[in-house]
Amino acid sequence: MLVVIFGIRYRRRHAGEVGAPIEGNLAMELMWSIIPSIIAMVMFGWGASVFYHVRRPPDEALQIYAVGKQWMWKFQHLEGQREINELHVPAGRPVKVTISSEDVIHSLYFPSFRTKIDAIPGRYTTLWFEPTKPGRYHIFCAEYCGTQHSGMIGYVTVMEPAAYQAWLAGGGVEGTLAERGAKLFNELACNTCHLDTGTGRGPSLKDIIGKPVELADGSTVTVDEAYLRESILNSQAKVVKGFQPLMPTFQGLVSEEGLVALIEHVRSLSPQATAAPAGAPAPAPASGSEKK
Repeated sequence: MLVVIFGIRYRRRHAGEVGAPIEGNLAMELMWSIIPSIIAMVMFGWGASVFYHVRRPPDEALQIYAVGKQWMWKFQHLEGQREINELHVPAGRPVKVTISSEDVIHSLYFPSFRTKIDAIPGRYTTLWFEPTKPGRYHIFCAEYCGTQHSGMIGYVTVMEPAAYQAWLAGGGVEGTLAERGAKLFNELACNTCHLDTGTGRGPSLKDIIGKPVELADGSTVTVDEAYLRESILNSQAKVVKGFQPLMPTFQGLVSEEGLVALIEHVRSLSPQATAAPAGAPAPAPASGSEKK
């Protein structure tokens, strides 16, 4: 409406008409340039701080692995317990969930904790939250994944720490996740090449988590879950310098649950990099939006 009004009011009335000269105002121009810039930088800094807090789990967080599959969520605790569409966690302690998918893209969504992230085939993603109130809360898949997508639901059971410890003591009959990984490590004959002494046909896996490794092409990569996963499924992708590309690929031979067990076994060989035990004291609650 204003465009029409101004177009009529200030239209050119004859061909030789010249507009009135406009004098600049340096102070005003500086003001409307500098003040919005300062506001934008404050908003950027605040947003970056919140993003960093949301994306970086505390070091003391409880570690849990999750695998999305049509149409269920499978959870594995380091102590050995495995759950389907159920997740038990203690109140008052941050929980880090490392997520992968066996088939298509899913999205692990905890609405009560205001956090979600996609489960993407072929890679790991992570989220964390800190439950503070015991109770039972929904789990949803927030990414359409097939005909039974709406049925891909579950529940988080938040327990008092003592009750959670009692629950942990009642499961894990197959051993811890790292122990299952060690068993699979031996069944796949990985122990015949990856010797702790470093004299085998493959590099030593002792104390490698979080450390840089030089590759045959001269580049360097930090050893983490993603690197270990890729090395198991596609051993020729990143060959460590000084070793031949002799390792077979295990694509299609190891399930997602087997992969996380193998990774946790390798992590157990790096004591300084392993997650804190389940009974470790919880840190003081951090400010943020990931609490319930």
